[in-house]
Amino acid sequence: MTGGPVTGRPSDRPGTRARRRAARLVPRTLRARLIAGLLVLLVVTCAAVGLATTAALRHFLVDRLDQQLADAGGRYAASLEHVGQGGGTDTRAQTPGTLGARLLDGRVTAAGVVDGDADDANGPTNADDRVVFSPAEQRALAALPVGGSARSVDLGRAQGHYRVRAVAGRDGDVLVSGLPLRPAEDTVDRLATLELTVFAIAVTGAGAAGAVWVGWSLRPLRRVVGTAERVAALPLASGAVTLAERVPDDDPRTEVGRVGAALNRMLGHVGDALARRHAVEERLRAFAADASHELRTPVATVRGHAELALRHPGAVPGPVRHSLERIDAEAVRMGAIVEDLLLLARLDAGRPLADAEVDLTRIALNAVADVRAAGPEHRWRLALPEEPVLVRGDPDRLSQVVVNLLANARTHTPPGTEVELSLERTGEGVRLAVADDGPGIAPELADRMFERFVRGDRARSRSTGSTGLGLSIVRAVVRAHGGTVDAASRPGRTAFTVRLPDRP
Repeated sequence: MTGGPVTGRPSDRPGTRARRRAARLVPRTLRARLIAGLLVLLVVTCAAVGLATTAALRHFLVDRLDQQLADAGGRYAASLEHVGQGGGTDTRAQTPGTLGARLLDGRVTAAGVVDGDADDANGPTNADDRVVFSPAEQRALAALPVGGSARSVDLGRAQGHYRVRAVAGRDGDVLVSGLPLRPAEDTVDRLATLELTVFAIAVTGAGAAGAVWVGWSLRPLRRVVGTAERVAALPLASGAVTLAERVPDDDPRTEVGRVGAALNRMLGHVGDALARRHAVEERLRAFAADASHELRTPVATVRGHAELALRHPGAVPGPVRHSLERIDAEAVRMGAIVEDLLLLARLDAGRPLADAEVDLTRIALNAVADVRAAGPEHRWRLALPEEPVLVRGDPDRLSQVVVNLLANARTHTPPGTEVELSLERTGEGVRLAVADDGPGIAPELADRMFERFVRGDRARSRSTGSTGLGLSIVRAVVRAHGGTVDAASRPGRTAFTVRLPDRP
């Protein structure tokens, strides 16, 4: 057995390619399908009319030939029995092309065809009028039923198709008379040609008119599509959107009008929901900003008093000192939460950030040095280009992005984990990545890791002071700089990638 298995992708197989080519030929738009359907129906109708008319005309002409054969009987064929004996028939009374043949014992003994210029009163006497049939043609003539209805036979290229009829002769022979089908066939062909011309013009004109009519009829639907596209282009996620778009066609008496009316009602409901959501978000942002701002002073006061009590020169009982230290630590943590909430509230409100030239290389060096001191049990690596990487932005906020990503890796990976901070310039801007070989992110947190107050490990996060706001601040700051941040995680590999665009 020779040959091997068929290789290649499924999309490369001939059957798949053929199906794809066929699919490309199928009209996709509603307008194209309506026009194609109209043309198909019109072509089918024209074809049916053409076939019916040509069939009816052919049947009518053949019936006329059969009637002529019945009226003529075998007069011309009988004249062939006594050629030259004065018993002939006047061929001028016969239709030009009329066929006569005398058969005896199944064999043609005499045969002739009336010429258009025949003038011999005693029947065909010249050689041009005589015909000779092949054995197959003689068998076809001999097979005709005597006295039966007319039949169509093919008498070869010389004579063509004939409508023939056989009757009994006076001498025990069979007389065959026939009329040519060529005139009838030519008439049917001329009608078919005329019909094809008229139908082609009609289909072309109907296609052009149908395209204009369908295009005009679909204008309301195009307006519905235009409204939907304009609504889809609106930044609905921001909430601060005035949804004033409406479909102008809302006549309930039409199908498109009912669609437009339903879409307008839906847009009204969506607009109301967006307005209410935006109002709630504004109130929440105002509350977060006000609460954060108001909490800064009492938190600072509590921390100040705790530090002052710890510096008291006199003896402080051990339990009291422990309580003061806990108060100070919780005050520090609460102060960090307040600052983070205040920063998020300002970013949500669209407060502008500082705009200066920022050396991301220096920020990366300082951040890794700080986190190496805070987490010596981890292995920290840097991958920096030879030239400094400079961007436009807020240096404090960008530094906070790097610090939060490194702190997140230190907090949520076990000791001994390798964490690498890489920085490079790409064709579209700057790429900063923090990757580790830790256990990865739990699947249930993959879609929510950038939301606020989402913690990977609640117990450890509480003990290490994590608030669940670090990655939220990273995303908010990066977005405020026009960039993006994403994460990819699997067991043994987790990478957070920040992309910042180049700005002059």
